[in-house]
Amino acid sequence: MKIVLQRVKEASVCVADQTIARIGPGVCLLVGIEKGDTQEDVRYLVNKVTELRIFPDREGKMNLSLLDIQGEVLAVSQFTLAGSVKKGRRPSFDKAEVPEKAEILLEDFVQQIKALGLRIQTGVFGAMMDVQLVNDGPVTFIIPSKRSSDRLR
Repeated sequence: MKIVLQRVKEASVCVADQTIARIGPGVCLLVGIEKGDTQEDVRYLVNKVTELRIFPDREGKMNLSLLDIQGEVLAVSQFTLAGSVKKGRRPSFDKAEVPEKAEILLEDFVQQIKALGLRIQTGVFGAMMDVQLVNDGPVTFIIPSKRSSDRLR
């Protein structure tokens, strides 16, 4: 699994010109699920995303987590994060999990964040979506799961 996390002032998702989700201050998460990802990957990323200290304290230092500020979450499925552009000019999506399994893991991810008491909105799995956001900072992180084959160091 891999997540692109953006700290946002606001974010929204539109499908077929209809806004289906909107959040205020918090994070926008693009979530990529790869073949072989498990509940362990989901748990790891839920903990990382919600406990990462990326929000400013009173002195303006990044010392507060999403849980600390009770920020909102917009989670959008993004299979292209599992893509590879190493060969040729056309991306390969061989590492992307099949939609049926990916959707289950994404739903587990969403439910675990809800269980922490955070407000979470989502896009529509598999749909063409327009994602709009105001990146706060800008603050953006790429967060692979512990198991991810191309883990960042």
